[in-house]
Amino acid sequence: MLLNCDLGESYGNWIMGLDEDVMPFLDQANVACGFHGGDPVTMEKTLKLAAQHNVCVGAHPAYPDLVGFGRRSMALSPEELRSALLYQIAALDGMAQTTGVNIEYVKPHGALYNDMMADAAVRDTVMQTVAAYAKPLRLMLQATPAVDQHLKEASALGLALWFEAFADRCYDDDGRLLSRRKPGAVHDRARMLAQVEQLTRDSTVTTVSGKTLALQVDTLCVHGDNAEGVQAIREIRELLADA
Repeated sequence: MLLNCDLGESYGNWIMGLDEDVMPFLDQANVACGFHGGDPVTMEKTLKLAAQHNVCVGAHPAYPDLVGFGRRSMALSPEELRSALLYQIAALDGMAQTTGVNIEYVKPHGALYNDMMADAAVRDTVMQTVAAYAKPLRLMLQATPAVDQHLKEASALGLALWFEAFADRCYDDDGRLLSRRKPGAVHDRARMLAQVEQLTRDSTVTTVSGKTLALQVDTLCVHGDNAEGVQAIREIRELLADA
């Protein structure tokens, strides 16, 4: 199981995340492309940091929502969404090439990620866009009980997928993430480490109601926006190494 994290989300004088502290423990860096966070200087700095630590890089595109940090759904037409995705992926890809880095996948951010998982039409647009990009890229999706359906959709487009689980998020009984509006949606450190241990040992998570849910997981998402989170990532890295 690989370890991925959303990075490069600082914007101007606004600092988001402890990227330099987190990067040494990662396998994959999901780099913001400017629509929810990130700016040209931050993008280039993050790409160079990933190259320094030999970390695989992916584009982390979002709805055009800097004010809301990409956490608000937007009713874009398929054409608008396709163009927004291409614009962001190409921007990161171009900057990556100048720093000797090769981007290898796409992981949508925030509300776009949630909408992609819940709405087949949005997911189809995302899949078609990534599949049609100028070079082969994987798409990162949430691991849910619908994995076979998602593989079938991607296969029809010749698109490869990576399925991810979340270390610090509680799962609803349907396999989706429990809404952040509900109590217990984000695990504390003890629950997060217990969930990671369960995933590595049994390939399952325990849902909000106590049910056991089997998941097919390629990569685990962690968040390192504070010192405690960075320390937890160190411990998660050790759990994965032991597994």
